[in-house]
Amino acid sequence: MSGRGLIVSAPGSGSGKTLVTLGLLRALSRRAGQGTPVRGAKSGPDYIDPRFHEAACGAPCLNLDAWAMPPDRLAARAAGEGLLVIEGAMGLFDGAPPDGRGATADLARTLNLPVLLVVDAAKMAHSVAPLVRGFASHNRAVRVAGVILNRVGSPRHRAMLEAALAPLRLPVLGALPRDPALALPERHLGLVQAGEHPALEAFLESAADTLESHADLPAIAALAAPLAAEPAPPPPGPFAAPGKRIAIARDEAFAFTYAHHLHDWQAAGATLLPFSPLANDPVPQADLVLLPGGYPELHAGRLAANRRFLDSLRDAAEAGRTDIYGECGGYMVLGRGLTDASGTRHEMAGLLALETSFAERRLHLGYRHVTGPAGHWLEGRHAAHEFHYATTLEASGTPLFTARDAEGSALAPMGLREGRVCGSFAHLIEAAP
Repeated sequence: MSGRGLIVSAPGSGSGKTLVTLGLLRALSRRAGQGTPVRGAKSGPDYIDPRFHEAACGAPCLNLDAWAMPPDRLAARAAGEGLLVIEGAMGLFDGAPPDGRGATADLARTLNLPVLLVVDAAKMAHSVAPLVRGFASHNRAVRVAGVILNRVGSPRHRAMLEAALAPLRLPVLGALPRDPALALPERHLGLVQAGEHPALEAFLESAADTLESHADLPAIAALAAPLAAEPAPPPPGPFAAPGKRIAIARDEAFAFTYAHHLHDWQAAGATLLPFSPLANDPVPQADLVLLPGGYPELHAGRLAANRRFLDSLRDAAEAGRTDIYGECGGYMVLGRGLTDASGTRHEMAGLLALETSFAERRLHLGYRHVTGPAGHWLEGRHAAHEFHYATTLEASGTPLFTARDAEGSALAPMGLREGRVCGSFAHLIEAAP
């Protein structure tokens, strides 16, 4: 039996998509009981929101990236039983330059799923009508099936908004009140991570209670459209791990892993060996050691003091029997030194000739086409994403990737490789054709 799905999107960032998605996931999960399962997904290359989805409904959350993943990959990842609630990224039609490719609208069109549009109505009344009309009519292949009004000030405010929208014949399926308590703390890469939220469970229950009281949950669930009947066999991921034992750093400093990578590796017979550099765990014996992205800059002093972790990482590199790979934050830890926001330099592993700093932050953001070197286990073309504020003070040695931006313009080579140690600021998403 195939599942059903819908997409939560908005005219722009900050409208309340995450609140509505989390409230829906928790509220519908509470109603489901032992019946129809509820699961979440995130449009685009976000690492942080999926962990909130998992906390809200208890099911793994996958990324569905319409820029990096071909249609068959998207359909295979979305397929499954129950109700799939997909949280969009940015505004509904916001994607990569130059033409917005990869927007949430592309995902809705590819999967043929309806959109529930979340509108921040805090500072508008009758102007809500032309705004919603524009989004609903902009692309007939993208079906806006209902509206949720967010940050509504009073019953009178709600009545004005609903009266303005009535001629559109588009159902208003909720009107959520203004409530400062329904906000999640943020930092420079997005929300503070779910695992660091001191009262996450209480927040999720409060979000669900708000949706229960101020939205029509049965009508929202009824919007959902059918998904693919069965998951297709997974196509090749962004890279095939060079071996069957994969050690993965996993804690608050190294949290940015894609669930579809882990799923594909396990489906291929790999054993995943999580360890915590922050807990000073030694690196497990493995064919591949992966240091994912995250927030090592917030824990740089602690990491520098964890000699058992750093020494075991150096020992693995010196033995020459293990591939060691770092993405973004993990790449910085493989370098010689990391300077934090206060200007204090911390010694890192010293396996790559790399110095990075957060003393002067500079945003690097965007999709990337990267190509790994022939004969290397990362050989070939990959769709990737870059999002960080680190400044590179020094990077000398052999580059890991040649690179282009989303528009195809050539970029400077990315990353470094030294023996079996390599890394870059690129987060690999998918193998490119």
